[in-house]
Parts: sequence; structure tokens; C-alpha cells
Amino acid sequence: MDNGFSVGIIGLGMFVPDNVLTNKDLEKMVDTSNEWIIKRTGISERRVLEKGRPSSDMAYIAAKKALEDANILPEDVDLIIVATITPDYLTPSMACIVQDKLNAKKAAAFDLNAACTGFVYSMTVAEQFIKTGYYKNALIIGCDGLSKAVDWEDRNTCVLFGDGAGAAVLSAVEDGYGIRASKTGAEGGMGKLLTLPCYHFDEVDMEKRIHQNKRVIWMGGNEVFKFAVKVMEQSTIDVMNQAGLCMDDISLIIPHQANKRIIDGAAKRLKISNDRVIENLSRYGNTSAATIPIALYETYKANKIKNGDNIVLVGFGGGLTWAAVLIKWNKKDLEDKNE
Repeated sequence: MDNGFSVGIIGLGMFVPDNVLTNKDLEKMVDTSNEWIIKRTGISERRVLEKGRPSSDMAYIAAKKALEDANILPEDVDLIIVATITPDYLTPSMACIVQDKLNAKKAAAFDLNAACTGFVYSMTVAEQFIKTGYYKNALIIGCDGLSKAVDWEDRNTCVLFGDGAGAAVLSAVEDGYGIRASKTGAEGGMGKLLTLPCYHFDEVDMEKRIHQNKRVIWMGGNEVFKFAVKVMEQSTIDVMNQAGLCMDDISLIIPHQANKRIIDGAAKRLKISNDRVIENLSRYGNTSAATIPIALYETYKANKIKNGDNIVLVGFGGGLTWAAVLIKWNKKDLEDKNE
């Protein structure tokens, strides 16, 4: 549908808690070591939300910053999507909580569960609403408080995850810029490789967990690793092909920050140099749906993105899911602020 405009990012925001949990701290909590964690994951530290504080606080702060950056008011927002697997409530949704905190009374609001892929999924959903003219401005947020969902006695998972939120405002941009291609996918048959139970507790699934602790993350790491490297490569190729581009045309890839070995493996298969692949997981760990928007925000604030750059955001996650979007960058207002 050619309506004379494209859909792109006009505002960015992020939030991470002040509390830092280092690998040295984890050595005192579980049978692990700083050297082992860094070698296996690339993570040195992660942020942990204060006990008793709702995850929606992170989403709200990131969202508020994104609106300020986009120079729009809460009443200008038509749609709020929060990508999360750690909502404060099943109902009300985190998106409705954020809507209330922002006083964005005009906005429709719902949560989206695609685990770590959720932010990229949300971008593709919001794009459809804006492209058809149904909505004008969409606020999308990736927010997870995974410190509430890990078993701190399970060294295979507790070393991986952290808390944080990243947000973006999507709206119409000059035609030929913004989102140029997207790809979403899922393989539900592999879903049991990464589980976080809610109301149904499968006996076989429970046996995998230490002390049969029910509401914590369990992951089949080796199988997820192989899946992740493969789908990150393929979905990146898919969006490049859709846009009629090749790897030489791509300025940066911003992948889901789950494990340095996964990122390095995908980069190797794509034959792209490490300096064109963004990593910040050493400081934050895996914040699930928040990793990509946080990395995107920090990358642009560091002046590593120029207008006209082609950028791929690519993720994978529980479900199992995967997604990628290719963006031709044109966020002039933030570039002006950084100059």
C-alpha cells in the first residue's frame, strides 16, 4: 500500500535499575565463578529491580523518556504495546498500567508475549496500524523484570538474566525511510525448550526444575543456542532480501542480547565484522524484550547511527519465536540534540 509515507522511530527511551549484581556477587549465591560466566555468556553484571517495586515502573519511565524525545504529549498516543513475559498482573495488562501512569487516555493498550522477540514483534504490529491510517502514534515498550522469574539456586539460568525497559515511539516518516522490511516467525513445536509456567504445571516440566520450583524460568540451553544462531542468520537474510539489499549495505546489526557466543556465531555465519554488531550484554545480561530497544537507544546516543544507515534489529525467544526488521534511519531530531 503506497500512501506516501513510511513508518519509523521518532522517539527513544530506556530505563535500568540502579542496583548492579556482578558475577562476583553471584559467586556468593550459587556454585559458579566470574570466569565461567564470562567465558560461557559474555556477561559481567546485570541490573536488578528493588524488591517490591513493580516492573511497570521501568516501562513507565522508559515510555516517558521516549515521548519526551519524540516531542509528543501522552494525549497524542493512539496505541500502547508492552512486550513482556513478566507482567505485574495478567490483568490489568502492563500496557494499561502504563497508559494510566502516563495519562494517555486516548490510547488503546495491550501486552504482547513473544518473550525476547517481543519488541520486534511489537514494531511490526504497530507498523500495520500506522501504515493503514488506523493510528498515528504508537508507543511500544519492551520491559522485563526477570530477576523475579529466575531460580537463584539454578546456576544455569540465574547468571543470564537482568531487569530493564526500552521504549520507542513509531509514527509516519518520509517515504523510503523507517521500516523497509520485516519478518516474524514461530516454532511452537520447540516451545518446551524454554518455559515459564503460569497456571498449568506439567509434571515432566516440573521435574526439570530445582526443587520443582514452579514459577521460574527453565531453558534447554544447548538446543536454544543452536536454534538462535540459525534463525538470527536466516531472518537477517530474509529482511535484507525483502529490501533488495546485501550485507555490504547494512551499517549495523542490533541483535537480542542473550549470549555473546550466540551473537558471535550468527555474525560469523553472516560474514559480518564484529564492529558492525552491537553488544551490551556484558553490562545488562539478558533483559528479554528490553534488550534490543536498550541497545538501540545506547547505540544512537553514542552517535554510532547516522541518518541513512540501514540497521537490522533481530531477535529470538521463548515460544520459540524469532523476528527481524530492517530500518533506514532518519531520526533527525535526536541527531540534532546529540550534535
